[in-house]
Amino acid sequence: MKISVIGTGIYGTSLALDMVSNGHDVTMWTESEELAKHFREKHDLKPITDVFIPDSIKVTNELKDALENVDFVVLATSAKYVRTTCQNMKKYFNTLTPICIASKGIENDTYSFLSDIVRSELKAKHIAVISGPTFAVDLINNEPVALSAAVTSNKAFKYTFMAFANERVKLRENRDLYGTQLCGSIKNVIAIASGMLDGLGFSESTRAFLITESMHDIKELLEKMECNPKTIVSFAGIGDLMLTAGSPKSRNYRYGKLLGERKTKEEIDDYLKHNTTEGYYTLLSIKGLTKNRKIKMPIINIIYDIAINGKDPEEIVDFLITKA
Repeated sequence: MKISVIGTGIYGTSLALDMVSNGHDVTMWTESEELAKHFREKHDLKPITDVFIPDSIKVTNELKDALENVDFVVLATSAKYVRTTCQNMKKYFNTLTPICIASKGIENDTYSFLSDIVRSELKAKHIAVISGPTFAVDLINNEPVALSAAVTSNKAFKYTFMAFANERVKLRENRDLYGTQLCGSIKNVIAIASGMLDGLGFSESTRAFLITESMHDIKELLEKMECNPKTIVSFAGIGDLMLTAGSPKSRNYRYGKLLGERKTKEEIDDYLKHNTTEGYYTLLSIKGLTKNRKIKMPIINIIYDIAINGKDPEEIVDFLITKA
């Protein structure tokens, strides 16, 4: 297949490498002419990643070159850029081309799910969302990994499966588009709280305590949002939650650890400036979404109060102990 990856972050790059290993013709798009030029000269995407990228992957800063006559599109930009990116893609995107959303998050201002943005802006007929316990570095290192693929059609799953699945990458289909996105988004917020506990000096036992309580709360949120509560036990649910909230590899976890260590505001702001930390933006979105829908989710409120309102991170421990 001829495939376009929209976005040249480390995760999009890891997916591109996986698809090339499956024999596909892959082009990556970046809005940066400088980055595209650097790639053509050096075959990496520094400062994003110094992973060697083979000649079989092309990098362009022209959306027309990336999107015309492609069989499959993978959207892998940061969640906050999804709408503007889709608006720029409109002119060249074929509405019948299957598109897979690898970005994770919920739009800040509108609380829109990314699949709704893709549907409204691109009029896409065949949408997939992939989510699961897959760090980019593990994909790059050819570790066995698994993904949930939530789809709107059989065609969307067929193309997603052909693009990614192989002897090291497993895909499992479902039709819970919103539930898969909720799980894939909120796990980044829980990872912040897990990092806080680490920064405070608490053990793996306490972090497992947090993850277990969070899993129950996410299940309740899925039910209240009329999603499938069983999604919590999918690769996108507990799988991704355990990985992201349990590992210092996660940028969200490392951000939370800075909060737990009570670093200065300047240090924390500098980290957020230089690291794509989706959980920070998702925290704002989930807080707004639950408030807008009149859904009570105390675990989100306490993380918000610590990360945004500057409350003492120790309060996360008091919350866990006293939580009903």
